[in-house]
Amino acid sequence: MFDKVEIIEDKYKDLTQKIGDPEVINRQSEWQKYIKEHAEIEPIVMKYREYKETIGGIEESKQILQEESDEELRELAKMELSELEENLPAIEDELKLLLVPKDPNDEKDVIVEIRGGAGGDEAALFAGTLFRMYCRYAESRRWKVELMSSNETGVGGYKEVSFSIKGKGAYSRLKYESGVHRVQRIPATESGGRIHTSTATVAVLPEVDDVEVNINPNDLRIDVFRSSGNGGQSVNTTDSAVRITHLPTGEVVSCQDGKSQLKNKEKALKVLKARLFDKAQAEQHKEISAERKSQVGTGDRSERIRTYNFPQGRITDHRINLTLYKLDSFIEGEINEMIDALITVDQAEKLNAVNN
Repeated sequence: MFDKVEIIEDKYKDLTQKIGDPEVINRQSEWQKYIKEHAEIEPIVMKYREYKETIGGIEESKQILQEESDEELRELAKMELSELEENLPAIEDELKLLLVPKDPNDEKDVIVEIRGGAGGDEAALFAGTLFRMYCRYAESRRWKVELMSSNETGVGGYKEVSFSIKGKGAYSRLKYESGVHRVQRIPATESGGRIHTSTATVAVLPEVDDVEVNINPNDLRIDVFRSSGNGGQSVNTTDSAVRITHLPTGEVVSCQDGKSQLKNKEKALKVLKARLFDKAQAEQHKEISAERKSQVGTGDRSERIRTYNFPQGRITDHRINLTLYKLDSFIEGEINEMIDALITVDQAEKLNAVNN
């Protein structure tokens, strides 16, 4: 491991020289590339230097204890040695974690798709609750939300809704939300006060560009039709809605929320690219999971990941067995505590994989 870090530190020194070279600075595209590489490896190098300083401090303290007769100096050396030895394992773990390959999608924007599952109108209402929860969470982080497409039920819920969230690190935090979400509550229409169980499925897809997913136009069937459902003057009056079918996979994306047929087509293509990219990644993850079983961040759409129990005011994440009694604030978008816990467990699993 440390041989690898020595190589990274040498590269860091080389990049530091390059980004300070006036000739390189004049070649802006090259300079920007070096700046990015420098920033990516800097945390590893800084942590490695902290590790080396700690090791050096331990050796120095031990040497003082061996050679020094002054009791006051010996006492100070003992205190320093104890503190440094206590800090060393955490620094080692942090360094190992920094060396774990990062998810290349972590900094990307996302497309979130929510579909009502089992439970009829109540499932659609729950899909609406989740949609508003993620919108509020995005707002709290000053991320931008854009509706891509929706299919409303007319009772305040959604059969399905897809939207993009643009913001730094959006995928790194929201990727843990993919899966089946279950709600237990008493519907407003239930006169007997019985608790109903419904589900909604959430898919969090990293947004991709044309370089990552190249779609052959001949593989697409594009249909235009008149929008249906709630809307303004142009909805239901013009053929602005777009349905794109990817013939090789049978993947179908519809978009009808915008007034412009061109804009709807652009949005539908974005969703299609994200889905195809996600499918390709899912295949890769299947191969990886045979080597490393991880319960967090797998993105398995069929996995029941969380239960929202309204009568008890609790949320339980089944992957990490964490229950929070903060349902009211949680569905208002205060979900950081849960996401932080998921990230911590995921990092611990990755660290364990490195150690083994």
